[in-house]
Amino acid sequence: MALSDTPIQLRPPGGVLEIVTDLENAGHQAWCVGGAVRDALMGQAHLDWDLATSATPDQVQGVFGRRRTIPVGIEFGTVGVLDRAGVLHEVTTFRRDVRTDGRHAEVQFGASLDEDLARRDFTVNAIAYSPTRRAIHDPFGGRADIEGRIIRSVGDPEARMREDRLRALRGIRFAARLGFGIEQATWDAIRHSAPHLNRLSAERVKQELEKTMDQVTHPSGAIARWQESGAIEILVPELAPLSDEARAALDCAPPPGPVRRPGRRLTRFAVLFSDGEPEAALRATTRLRFSKAESQWIATMVRLWQQTGAAMAERLATGTADAVMVRRWVSAIGRTMLPGFFRVAAARWAARRQRSDGADAPAVRAVQRLYRRCLAAAQREPIDLRDLAIDGDDLRQAGIAPGPELGKILAALLERVLEEPSRNTRDWLVDEAVRLRVAATTDQ
Repeated sequence: MALSDTPIQLRPPGGVLEIVTDLENAGHQAWCVGGAVRDALMGQAHLDWDLATSATPDQVQGVFGRRRTIPVGIEFGTVGVLDRAGVLHEVTTFRRDVRTDGRHAEVQFGASLDEDLARRDFTVNAIAYSPTRRAIHDPFGGRADIEGRIIRSVGDPEARMREDRLRALRGIRFAARLGFGIEQATWDAIRHSAPHLNRLSAERVKQELEKTMDQVTHPSGAIARWQESGAIEILVPELAPLSDEARAALDCAPPPGPVRRPGRRLTRFAVLFSDGEPEAALRATTRLRFSKAESQWIATMVRLWQQTGAAMAERLATGTADAVMVRRWVSAIGRTMLPGFFRVAAARWAARRQRSDGADAPAVRAVQRLYRRCLAAAQREPIDLRDLAIDGDDLRQAGIAPGPELGKILAALLERVLEEPSRNTRDWLVDEAVRLRVAATTDQ
């Protein structure tokens, strides 16, 4: 390719050019490869530029010295090289696969650039670029597939999927992230891979789901492909109840964005599981190696949505909720869960509004007003047992014995205070607690 034909966007950072130049001056080949080249050809910025080289890991370390190299994956031929600004770049020796079990590959060094590119998953990821010669090497037609907006396997799709079963999920994610279609033979191989996806580790499946939630602006398309291919049934059967509305709501939840926001990612997962039982969400996320706190948060959001969402939508559709109802909702949801709950609810209701009628979905302004009212109630009013002007010790001093009865009386007192916050005084609550105890004894 002539210099004038080279796309202007193929301009890797100066540190990458320096590393390539140093390797070439030492007698080795060095090329930019992978996602950075693909995204640059599409006019998209990419922060991580990976390099492939004919140099062995030992030779790479010899060129740059111990202080500038980190053996990040040396058994697979990858050495991290620090540029002069201290930015780490992965440099990997040309390699070929000797054997694979669908999860792990045994590689051999000494391969050519074409052999190295041939072991990659999809043609759009099998393009190499030399920044010193400003030359593109594209033996598998990746540029044509970028222009045609197609995800296509390198070589035989069935063989590529057998080599690494994760490629089925990666292909779906790339298509959704880039807005591409999937070439028919590649899609057939993805579907044929579904029964074998249970060989993937839970950690790899979780990482792929997280990347989908983080990187894909409209993840509903990716999840639909998971369903159509059979991947959901094999990997996350708890998502079988997933409705069209819940899937569409994924696109309405705020994306994590370039600066990853774990809370937004978890919101998308809560939306994803929002049609199922909370216990199913907890079971699935635990199996997928989410942290305990993450799993519990997602399951709690699913429970709150199912317990509160419908009643809240109905009340908003028929009129404004009164102050008592607002306090009860805040009490049921909890102060710390309010923002997350409203993110989930807003996404579900936004998806509902996109339907042809959208009649039973609350208006955006009504939801925003309710959220502000809930925040105000959470900040200023007693909505929790801990907010009561008395506690268990006060009730015991009033003659109420510890046990289930005391807990029931505290819950009843909170309900009285939710109805009328001015009741939240020690004298009133003690008198009411005694009255409740007497009433309960009389009923027996």
